[in-house]
This record gives sequence, C-alpha cells and structure tokens, in this order.
Amino acid sequence: MPARTYVVSGTVSGLLGTGLVLQNNGGDDLTIAANGGFTFATALASGATYAVTAKSQPSIQTRVCSVTNGSGAVAAADVVNVTVTCVAPAARFAYTVNQFANSVTALSVDASTGELRALPGPDLATQMQPVSIAATPSGKFVYVANFSADTLSAYSVDATTGTLNPMTVPAVATGAGPVSVTVHPTGRFAYVVNRTANTVSGYGIDGTTGALSPIATAPVVAGTGPFPIAIDPTGRFAYVANQSPGSVSAYSIDVSTGALTPLTGPTVTTGSGPISIAVDPTGRFVYVANAGSNNVSGYTINAVSGELTPMAVPTVATAGSAFSIAVDPTGRFAYVANSTTGNVSAYNIDAVTGALGPMATPTVAAGTSPYFVTTDPTGRFAYVANWNASTVSGYALDSTSGALNPIAGPAAATGGGPRGIAFAR
Repeated sequence: MPARTYVVSGTVSGLLGTGLVLQNNGGDDLTIAANGGFTFATALASGATYAVTAKSQPSIQTRVCSVTNGSGAVAAADVVNVTVTCVAPAARFAYTVNQFANSVTALSVDASTGELRALPGPDLATQMQPVSIAATPSGKFVYVANFSADTLSAYSVDATTGTLNPMTVPAVATGAGPVSVTVHPTGRFAYVVNRTANTVSGYGIDGTTGALSPIATAPVVAGTGPFPIAIDPTGRFAYVANQSPGSVSAYSIDVSTGALTPLTGPTVTTGSGPISIAVDPTGRFVYVANAGSNNVSGYTINAVSGELTPMAVPTVATAGSAFSIAVDPTGRFAYVANSTTGNVSAYNIDAVTGALGPMATPTVAAGTSPYFVTTDPTGRFAYVANWNASTVSGYALDSTSGALNPIAGPAAATGGGPRGIAFAR
C-alpha cells in the first residue's frame, strides 16, 4: 500500500488584480486568481518539509503579499493554516508640491507616530506652478504637474534617503494647463488632466527607469474646465470632474496599452465647482467634492460598465468650501478639507449604499486654507496640506471610529502654497 500523502493549503486575503503566483519548496507553481482558499497540487508524505513563498506579486502594485505559517514539516495531517495577506506597505517618505515656491518638500514619515520631518537639504526646485503630485505604487518614481509650464516633471526616489532625483529626461510636455496627475495602480501608466485644453493625456511608465512616453492614442476630450482625475482600484475605469457645468467624464482603461476610451453612458452632474474626486477602495463608489456648493456628490459604479449612478441621497453638506476629498484604505471613512473654514469634515461610509454620514465629531481643525487631504497607504494616519499656512498637518486615524486626532508636535513646514501629497516606501 502506498504511503499516505497530505496537501498543503491555506487562504489568501486582500488580493487585487492578477499575477500572484505561490510556490512550495521552490516549485509546484500555483497561480492565485482571487481571495479565498488554495491548495498545492503536489501532496507530501508525513515528515516532509514545506516552504510556501510568493514567486511573483500582483499586477496591482498597491498591494504586497506576504506569507505566514508558510514553512514546517508535515505531521501526518493536511497543512491548512498557510496564510497569504496582501496589504498596502507603509510609507517611509512623503512629498508635497508648493505652488508659490515652485518646489517639492521632501519629508520622512515616522512609522510609529506618523510625524513628518523634513529631509536634509533644501527643497527641490520644479518648473512653474507645480499643483499636483503622484507616486508610483512601488514608491520608486514621482511625477509633478506644472500648471504654467505645461509639463510633467519626473523624478526617481532614492530608496535609502528618500531624495528625489530628476530623471535623464526631466520633464515631458502635457496639454495646456496640467492641473492633476495620477498613476495607474499597476504603476504602468500616468494620466494628466489638462484644464486649459479640456483634455486628458496618458503616458507609459518604464518599469525600470520611470521614464515617461506618450501613449500612442491622442489625448482624450474631457468636459469644460476639467480638474481632478481618479482611477478605480483595479485600474479598469477613470473619472474626471469638470467644472463648467459640474459633471463627471468617465472612461474605460485598456490595461494593455493604457488608452482611455470615453464610456457611452450618460454624463452625471455634480454640484458647483467640483474640484476633487475619489474612488473608494472597493471600487463601488465615487465621491466628488464641490467647492462652490459646499457639499459632496456620491455615485455608485456599475461593476461591469463603469457607469455612474447618483446615490439615493445624492449630496451631503460639508463645513465649508469642499476643496479635497479622501477615502481611507478600508473604505469605511471619508474626509473633506474645507478651504474656507480651516477644518476637515469627517464621515462614516455606509458599507451597503456608500452614503456618507457625519461622524460623532464632525470636524477637526486644520491650518489656514486646507487645500488637500489624504491618508497614508496603511490608513493609520491622515495628512492635510494647508495652502496659506505653508504646512502639512498630521493626524492619527482611529481604526474603530475613524476619528482624527492631531499628531503631537508641530505641523511640518513646507514651501509656499502646498497643493498635494504623495508617498513612497
């Protein structure tokens, strides 16, 4: 009678996208397509050793998958407790663009407290009027949209020091008035909203050097006065808010080429002066901050087509001029920077409907003219760029309630007119 053999199995959680491949004992490759259980094909005899590792990571670079309980010896029973957890890695560095100073301020992030501290050396000079900044999910490259120069600057990140270094080709041309830049969650493409040209430009990103090259298709048309752009977490759809009249343009993304194609469904309206847009991390909801009407518009995403439908309660009021909105990585909380009232509105997100409801403490104080709010990739901290105060305020994010508690110590000093924040690991 042949000796009995036993399987090695476990569970995967937090996975986004394709590309995760597990190995056992350096072989027996197993492609993981979704969260849930997995079992390796090759069974092992009792006493044999096993060692489960990640051969390749997911294509969606906002997640890094690690293995626990992955090695040992089979003890006359199936191995069932291997755990693969895919999470956003913690940020080590943060960068903010300074519109008035034509510069980037580089900061370190304290992993325990979230406090920001200036890196050694002067701020890095940019071209004219940098107004938006984005980093690749890998944290290797950073891009800055320069509104008055009609360019997109490109930098590599020193993994040891956090210093930004201009690339060999330091900038590429955009359309007129680039006002917003974002990076695809695979890290393969960057997109720029050109406010004056009413278009969106796309660029391929070289995975080794970070160099930008225009996508073969021409820039796509947006509405009048487009401002922000956001991409769903799986990288299938992009959304741009247009200011006149308030509306959202929606696009599908070719995951091979990066090309944008306008969706055929109806354009949805927003409030007055939409100036920031966010997609929740589940890819089910879109939120638009309307600076002119002091509210946030909410929409549900059709999972197949990407089309937007206004929520049953289409708007929620903010405490002031809603200049920026962010959703935490768990998708349970949302935050709005109110530029005229110097504070941040905080909301709970209904897990079923996506509706926003004010927290028990509905606002927290920020600096003068808070223009931008974001959370760090892990969702432990939130940061606000205060345009007229030339500072970044930091907050610890309560994982249960979502409440923001100011981090001890002074706000981090920046150059004049900080407008955005990006993170690198």
